[in-house]
Amino acid sequence: MEKKLQTPLTMEKVKGLKAGDTILLSGTIYTARDAAHKRLVELLDEGKELPLNLENQIIYYVGPTPAKPGKIIGSAGPTTSYRMDSYAPRLLDLGLKGMIGKGYRGEEVVNSMIKNGAIYFGAIGGVGALIAKSIEKSEIIAYEDLGAEAIRKLNVKDFPLIVIIDSEGNDLYKIGQQKYRDRIK
Repeated sequence: MEKKLQTPLTMEKVKGLKAGDTILLSGTIYTARDAAHKRLVELLDEGKELPLNLENQIIYYVGPTPAKPGKIIGSAGPTTSYRMDSYAPRLLDLGLKGMIGKGYRGEEVVNSMIKNGAIYFGAIGGVGALIAKSIEKSEIIAYEDLGAEAIRKLNVKDFPLIVIIDSEGNDLYKIGQQKYRDRIK
């Protein structure tokens, strides 16, 4: 079932999403990859304030290519998510409600998602130029020195996603594999 979803991602909205739901997301999201996640967690370890408030926010694991003249952003396809797994639970504990990427998540991340009422969305790899058409505005807000891995604030409209892991820990990858095994029996 396709659902339109507007940020911020509140607990009420999270609870209404189930693994397998297709989403058209609109509103504000943030970008961050491994290097930015490492810096965020280092700030937390030092007791310092983060450059963004994570409460009810979504982080998209992406390092977009440079924008061509007249464009807002370059190709913006998802990064493999497990690379952020060692950092994600700390950010989820701060109120992060959604993550966008591709691929599997570790057990610690899934448990933290259940504990904190969060969602893992999948974006389609290989179609970064098409995904970029959903991005209406892009602004670097932290770590400009990281280039493509800087933290950006994006305004998106009808950004196409699928719920991979819902707030109850239901995992579309596992559900799909089980359905396949059941069919071939």
